[in-house]
Amino acid sequence: MSCLLRRRSQSVIVAWAVAFVLNQAAAAASVTIGVSNVRSPMGHIRFSICSRATFLHDSCEFEARTPAIVGTTTIVFPDIPPGRYAVQIFQDEYDDGIVHRGMLGIPTEGIGFSNDAALHLHGPKFNDAAFDVGDRAVALTIRLRRLMP
Repeated sequence: MSCLLRRRSQSVIVAWAVAFVLNQAAAAASVTIGVSNVRSPMGHIRFSICSRATFLHDSCEFEARTPAIVGTTTIVFPDIPPGRYAVQIFQDEYDDGIVHRGMLGIPTEGIGFSNDAALHLHGPKFNDAAFDVGDRAVALTIRLRRLMP
């Protein structure tokens, strides 16, 4: 009897775990990011969707790149789990994966952040760039900024 009860308990736990995982997958939403003010077709636009812990770092939870298109360049991240995130982008003109900087540490390539967050000495604050992802699609537009001519 206890063996039968244990199997039923295990079956219930497995069913609950599968339902939980499927529910989490269903809750994921797409995030579409359009980057305006792209002035050059050189290289790629690199996109990073970051949590508070990874924002303004080189490795965020979700990263992608797409060829730079003069005017507006757009990308879609199809399955972003619910949470609070911020986007950081840059135009990787040399396709080397790094943001080139001038003598004072100012980026020489175009950069941008969600909500067009204001830049401070060390970049924008997470809360200024943050947005929420739930179970509905999110669409953002970010203006690519050149801090050096």
